[in-house]
Amino acid sequence: MTTTAQGLGRLDAAAVTEALDRGNCGEVAGDTGRRAQYSADASNYRQVPLAVVFPRERRHVLNALAVCRRLGVPVTSRGAGTSTSGQAVGSGVVLDFSRHFNRLLALDPQARTATVQPGIVLDDLQTAAAEHGLLFGPDPSTHSRCTLGGMIGNNACGTHSVAWGRTADNVVELEVVTYRGTVVRLGEMSRAEIDEAIAAGGDRGRLIASLYRLAQRNLATLRTELGRFPRQVSGYALEHLLPEHRFNLAKALVGSEGTLAVVLSATVRLVSPPRARALVVLGFRDACAAADAVPALLDHRLLALEGLDQALTDIVTRPETRAAIDTLPAARAWLFAELGGTADELPRRARELAAAAEQAAGFTGSEVVTDPVRARRLWRIREDGAGLATRLPDGSEAWPGWEDAAVPPRHLGSYLRAFTALLERHRLQGAVYGHFGEGCLHVRIDFDFTTEQGTAVFRAFVTDAAELVAAHGGSLSGEHGDGQARSELLPLMYGPDVIALFEQFKNIWDPDNGLNPGMIVRPLPLDGNLRVGPHRTPLPLATVFPFHADDGDFAKATRRCVGVGKCRTAAHRGDVMCPSYRVTLDEKDSTRGRARLLYEMTRGEVITDGWRSTEVRDALDLCLSCKGCSADCPVGVDMATYKSEFLHHHYKGRIRPASHYTMGWLPLLSRPAARMPRLVNALTASRLAPLIKRLGGIAAEREVPRFAEQTFLSWFRTRTPGGDGRRGPVVLWVDSFNNHFTPEVLKAGVAVLEHAGFRVQVPDGTQCCGLTWITTGQLGIARRIAQRTVTALAPAARAGTPVVGLEPSCTAALKTDLPELLDGDADARALARATVTLAELLVHHAPDWQPPRIEARSISQTHCHQHATSGFGADGTLLRAMGVDNTSLDSGCCGLAGNFGFERGHYEVSVAAGEQVLLPAVRAASPDTVVLADGFSCRTQIAQQTDRRGTHLAQLIARALPSHRPHA
Repeated sequence: MTTTAQGLGRLDAAAVTEALDRGNCGEVAGDTGRRAQYSADASNYRQVPLAVVFPRERRHVLNALAVCRRLGVPVTSRGAGTSTSGQAVGSGVVLDFSRHFNRLLALDPQARTATVQPGIVLDDLQTAAAEHGLLFGPDPSTHSRCTLGGMIGNNACGTHSVAWGRTADNVVELEVVTYRGTVVRLGEMSRAEIDEAIAAGGDRGRLIASLYRLAQRNLATLRTELGRFPRQVSGYALEHLLPEHRFNLAKALVGSEGTLAVVLSATVRLVSPPRARALVVLGFRDACAAADAVPALLDHRLLALEGLDQALTDIVTRPETRAAIDTLPAARAWLFAELGGTADELPRRARELAAAAEQAAGFTGSEVVTDPVRARRLWRIREDGAGLATRLPDGSEAWPGWEDAAVPPRHLGSYLRAFTALLERHRLQGAVYGHFGEGCLHVRIDFDFTTEQGTAVFRAFVTDAAELVAAHGGSLSGEHGDGQARSELLPLMYGPDVIALFEQFKNIWDPDNGLNPGMIVRPLPLDGNLRVGPHRTPLPLATVFPFHADDGDFAKATRRCVGVGKCRTAAHRGDVMCPSYRVTLDEKDSTRGRARLLYEMTRGEVITDGWRSTEVRDALDLCLSCKGCSADCPVGVDMATYKSEFLHHHYKGRIRPASHYTMGWLPLLSRPAARMPRLVNALTASRLAPLIKRLGGIAAEREVPRFAEQTFLSWFRTRTPGGDGRRGPVVLWVDSFNNHFTPEVLKAGVAVLEHAGFRVQVPDGTQCCGLTWITTGQLGIARRIAQRTVTALAPAARAGTPVVGLEPSCTAALKTDLPELLDGDADARALARATVTLAELLVHHAPDWQPPRIEARSISQTHCHQHATSGFGADGTLLRAMGVDNTSLDSGCCGLAGNFGFERGHYEVSVAAGEQVLLPAVRAASPDTVVLADGFSCRTQIAQQTDRRGTHLAQLIARALPSHRPHA
């Protein structure tokens, strides 16, 4: 048997890339940045590929395989790269199907089937199927970004596999190509069809003949050792070759992890969902008691039965999700049971289910969750489990490695008790959750990969765990595949005859070992190619931000990204992350892609020039610094902070881009402009405007905002205070944007605050939060500005006086960035605690204030920074109290994002981000619908791209006050 490993020693990335370019293989990349981005998936493993190919057409796939075969280079197929076992990384060529090869080819509502290319995202298929009242049954927690090809590779299952089965159960037909270029269509075959194919000869005939002989010689083994329970996913699914299963080669290929053939298209079965659903939450004293209750509950025709341990829910910090958790039945573990049926029957069935659970030992209570918003928030905890469990409540890192073993549900309680004891014996800990209804547990464990001893403990533990699961009649993998994490352990689960069968199966399909070598058969060692290892010391990189949550270690901060890929979600679902990826659909523009490059930079192997790296700089270029990832990423990756840190060091002692001097220094430059606003406005609107913009690094397409005739501070310091001030003082934070461009917002804020009974004060002098310097990475200046601001506001903060901000980005900077920049400064922390939004002040500090009634409809755009720090909860409460019928747009970032949308080279991405949801929604709104947008950037984007104007919440309220006089 030949091996592709021989080719790797002779070729370098440049040679392979050149050959692929010449071979008409689609989009080909062999640059250092691309290779670094694709060096890891969502597992513990890392292999730097020689090149990455993004096929656009079927022929590109065939051509790429032909080039790799000629060069003797292995091929790894990849979808979203969310594999937790290391199957989506390889040392040869990676084929990324998600970028271009991702179309829905056909959908037949009558036959209830869909034919797709392998790169299609599951949610895109679900959206198309939903138009016909159908869906694809398997639904992994990564449904918003995982691809059908990846699901086929791993035999993905998901939350509803209790009702609708695994991917293998829902695949009708596959069209695949082998490493040697044989294209074959796979599905069920009768004996007559097998005989006909063999008689026809050719590569297809010889392939089918060999597979048929393999099955016929091993019928007893296939019937007794494989397919014993639904979640037996480890190894190859050879049970589908049995005559009683109609020799189904398509199902046999599902779960083969890209080691046998490359999928060109797939026809899958769709199902009709129930008309209504109900979520029943069942509480138990611990996860083991919950596991014991599972077998009896499965008799109730469930759609899903998921388990969550309190160790997982303790990690949740998102306010609205935390609130949903806090009202759950008192327990240390819960089962989320979902029922499907008609609305009339569900209440009765929910009561019967709860009554059955009451009979179980350790049951603590139940609740039927009828609020769909709360139900979605609870399900979100389960969906985010892989990310949440990566950081334990004490802040320690946790890793996959024993990610999804499964046992028959009747053995789940016994297995979980033994597994918990095994963790204790090895002095390890982890949060357990998973598909309890099918005996499949997920757990992230605090392995220490940074030391020899910790890595040895990892090997010893997973070996013991493999023996434990085998003793319970289980499978090392229940849905994520074996990959490098578990392939070496398969002999502990299967006897030598089965292992030999697996090798024969692989050899028939791929005699050159060219497809994903090292997976399932002839495995790579489970402790090899580790992404973090005892012999990989990160570069010593001193930082300005303290990164306390990561022990002051920038490399550890970048390791927060474990690859779950939520930032690759293209559809808006109430999240902001990641605006640029949603526009470009390019891995390099995802939070994960940027984090990968930053981590590789800290290692100094692929990215060798540290802070000076042009690859990292270019990858960060389209980061909007929106901070969406800091809230939406389940692991808390804060790319805005990472970008600021990188830019600070990258440009240290260097000339910066022009926009850093114009947009970055805007608060300071605005002061002289405010003395002659008419002249400045005339210049920026004159024939000189293109030259001014070009010199300032500003996009030619952007209109420069006009300076106000009078700043807010000039107006405020000459006015007579109003109101009775009965509630005491409040400091109004005068941000540079509203002060110089839209002072009417701050004036409206004064009117509202005084009507609510506050005595409005403003800081002495002209203060700034320093945000524009932070986002452009000028951290030394930002620090000095921050210190001045904290000093000015310290007396008020110490006295407990609220500091209210009307510009969300500046308010967020006071709450989060300043305490980090001024690490250890007690006054900075006090200021952060004192800072509130207008809605938070009115709702929490003036609960008896009666806001004016406003019978109006509105749509609201939540500023990214507010989404990341405060949320929209208080705003929603206030709007409801006023009688406003508000719809919060699931729009994500407006796309302007401070300096980003004004910078040259960013205009198209900026507008495209706004056009995804926000701008069309604004244009479609009726003329009498108020467009609420507190952010200056959001209002500017709306004004420049539509014929509407955004309104600040303060303006909406102020206009309805009985004594309000509109300000100029």
